[in-house]
Amino acid sequence: MTAPLDVLVVGAGPTGLALAAQLSAYGARFRVVDRSLDRVRESRALVIQPRTLEALAGVGVADELVALGVTAMQLRVHLPRRVVSLRLFDIGLTDTAYPFLLFLSQAETERVLTGHLAARDVPIERGTELVRMETPAPKDSYAVCRLRGPDGAEEVVEARYVVGCDGAHSTVRQQAGIGFEGYAYPQTFLLADLEVEGLEPKGAVHSYLTGSGMLFFFPLGSPATWRLLAMRPPDVPDTEVTLPLLQEITGRYAGGGPLLRDPAWMTDFRLHNRGAAHYRAGRGFLAGDAAHIHSPAGGQGMNIGIQDALNLGWKLALVCQGAAPEELLGTYEAERVPVGRLVRRLTDRAFTVATSDNPAIRFARNRLAPQLAPLALRVRPLRGRLFRTVSELGIHYRRSPLSAAGPRRPRRGPRAGDRLPDLPRGLQARTAGTGWHLLLTGPPSTWPDQRLAPLLDGRADLVAVHRIGDQSPWPGVAHTLVRPDGHLGYVAEGADLAGLDAYLTRWVRRVPRSQRP
Repeated sequence: MTAPLDVLVVGAGPTGLALAAQLSAYGARFRVVDRSLDRVRESRALVIQPRTLEALAGVGVADELVALGVTAMQLRVHLPRRVVSLRLFDIGLTDTAYPFLLFLSQAETERVLTGHLAARDVPIERGTELVRMETPAPKDSYAVCRLRGPDGAEEVVEARYVVGCDGAHSTVRQQAGIGFEGYAYPQTFLLADLEVEGLEPKGAVHSYLTGSGMLFFFPLGSPATWRLLAMRPPDVPDTEVTLPLLQEITGRYAGGGPLLRDPAWMTDFRLHNRGAAHYRAGRGFLAGDAAHIHSPAGGQGMNIGIQDALNLGWKLALVCQGAAPEELLGTYEAERVPVGRLVRRLTDRAFTVATSDNPAIRFARNRLAPQLAPLALRVRPLRGRLFRTVSELGIHYRRSPLSAAGPRRPRRGPRAGDRLPDLPRGLQARTAGTGWHLLLTGPPSTWPDQRLAPLLDGRADLVAVHRIGDQSPWPGVAHTLVRPDGHLGYVAEGADLAGLDAYLTRWVRRVPRSQRP
């Protein structure tokens, strides 16, 4: 048996790779295994939301992803007699360095993350599957896992924690005995990456909503210029997906419509809406599709999975290093289960409206919505709220045990549990390094080193200090502790550090790096 691991990551899709990237940044002892012999070559998920790019900036891959992808700022709704153009993300996203939707093949996202790990000598063990995971008694220190390699040989691995990033049919979830409740939608969908003639502009999302179904074209770039997503009409049998079939359905939805050619790949699929009853059982955790699956409405799926991973990774690493209490791991489920439920609920509503054959809903969808949407989106507060929801910048953990305010909470500015806004621009970059970040606002004389020394004793390499003066989201004198994932842990007005001291005592242990395992 090999030496025990801190974490065994099961699954090397975007969620597992993002988790591995964060564990690597913190120096954790881990392995990544995946039953597939190779990473995906098809595009599958294709939208990266602004909040995900912010999170991935922390592990150093956001800029590379942006350089490879296509940024979309416009939605074109094709109606029988006209085309309605809607601007995307041109309001409400002034506090992020990524005010756009990024369209990029999942295959490219995985390639970038895999390359990032390879540069840090982190191998992905392909063709290796988890056969069995023994759920230990609470007193046991490790989960015992049996792995089978590509040659059929088996080995037993001990790990303090196991994270199932292994998709909708998760072995970790099944072995942990966690239920996966929900339902399947009746519709069948068609998916293809291909070239399209007669579709302009190329940087926009094009949608066709009709009485019998819907058709979308998303800008992609690689492995083809466009992604096609269409609902199979009820009268079209479930035959093999071919280019002539896609052209026929496109013509039906688009009134003749664009000309399709040179498909890179094609497939059909069914959609489900399911969620895990828990995201943790003993030493096993779930993230990504292993914890929740839903319709692709709004482009949330892969993004929520990556954010699961980046919420969990630093917590696992710090607990394994003795730099945080075991209690910290309980905040993962407390924070991410509500997010998963909300996304499942919102995507279900959007999907139901988009696919319902109820006459009233069809009339509202196909006649009223295209006429009223441009008018409604002129209302700035409504527009801002909608875009912040889709972009995932509005996700917060205000009710988490890890979120606390001082005796005097700032009257303005973000609250404990909110993400740190990128205001002034570049603030997120300053706090992107590993560990916690203490932001001190107000005159520098308010924060002499001797006042901070007792707080930082034994924590100097875990808590970075930033004196940001009046260039701050909070007015006046304030101090804020930013979590390693970019959310705010503690927020207080004034210079009294007693509340911060209590917060650090609870969550950040005094263990110098030289004394960690």
